[in-house]
Amino acid sequence: MATQSQVLLEYLPKSEGLLPKWQLVVATIAVFNTIQNFTTLKLTRRLYAGVPSTSITALQARTFAVWTLISAVIRGYAAYNINNKTIYDMALLTYLIAFGHFTSEICFFRTAKINLPVLSPVIVSTASLIWMLRQYDFYVAP
Repeated sequence: MATQSQVLLEYLPKSEGLLPKWQLVVATIAVFNTIQNFTTLKLTRRLYAGVPSTSITALQARTFAVWTLISAVIRGYAAYNINNKTIYDMALLTYLIAFGHFTSEICFFRTAKINLPVLSPVIVSTASLIWMLRQYDFYVAP
């Protein structure tokens, strides 16, 4: 008889290496972030700490939630289809876009300040982008 942990392991991506599992972790966290953006403005206001809290609207949070959910879906697909060039490229681009967004909000628009809520997506997007670029030939046959 299979234990609960054995049953859960069956749902993990089967591809070699840790990158597919990382994609699943990041996708799962993004789903929770999506729910948060749909339900409250509290954490979004902490993320964009460079503007008055009244500037962060429910509409902006819902828009951010939809973007986050789209990224989660793409990264989730990448977790289970890591050898598919198109899906790999799309997932890689989600990290590039996230990096560009948060970097521009910090450096150019100054709507985000360097704090834990903004460092988290910057670190995840940067590390994931570098990891995916370095492992490209391993997962996607040239």
